[in-house]
Amino acid sequence: MLRIKNVTKTFNPGTINEKIALNRINFHMKPGDFVTIIGGNGAGKSTILNATAGVWPVDSGEIIIDGQNVTGIPEYKRAKYLGRVFQDPMIGTAADMEIEENLALAYRRGKRRTLKWGVSKKEKQFYKEQLKTLELGLEDRMTAKVGLLSGGQRQALTLLMATLNTPKILLLDEHTAALDPKTAAKVLELTDKIIEEKQLTALMVTHNMKDAILHGNRLIMMNNGKIILDIDGEEKKNLTVEYLLEKFVTASGEDFSNDRALLG
Repeated sequence: MLRIKNVTKTFNPGTINEKIALNRINFHMKPGDFVTIIGGNGAGKSTILNATAGVWPVDSGEIIIDGQNVTGIPEYKRAKYLGRVFQDPMIGTAADMEIEENLALAYRRGKRRTLKWGVSKKEKQFYKEQLKTLELGLEDRMTAKVGLLSGGQRQALTLLMATLNTPKILLLDEHTAALDPKTAAKVLELTDKIIEEKQLTALMVTHNMKDAILHGNRLIMMNNGKIILDIDGEEKKNLTVEYLLEKFVTASGEDFSNDRALLG
């Protein structure tokens, strides 16, 4: 479903601030894979997501989504393949629009526009059924402005919007980092539920080692723009934070010093 072939990306090349963010990365995901990516600050985690989404061009290599080479395709044209949830709950929704209007925008993304802009009765029923799956009572507040929702409610809505039209790949960029622990756990529970029910292929970046271990069927650890660990199957199921730290030290030759990951 996703193949990243020999991709490199350097920011500020030739300057004192030069940073190799991706160093000849090779990586692939099968349909239905739910991969978590862990690593310290500047390891290259979010850069992989941004490269896949086409936020900026890569220096070399290829990015292939479901057999389609999208390397030279701009971000807005790649959007039809992808669903994305960002760290900031405010980014994925329009605060001044109603819940049902936000859902309508997401549902119609990539479809042919017509002169009929209103939300039909049939659509409203569909949105109501989808909102019920979140178990947050939002199905009874469909005409409420999204700006009135809590951060957790808004992030749950963003997650629903990102998967309303089944994407080829769901990109989750630390989508619970701005939430309190209880709310973050609820959003992660919803994430697992939606991915399983819709059989999505998903890529989740996180700073939290426990979350990286508990969620998904495969775990990747990055350091200095390279993939240094790739664990799945029974080994993934039996992981502990301590074991993961040992593997990191063995693979990288250095200590894992990111406090957010250790304390999460």
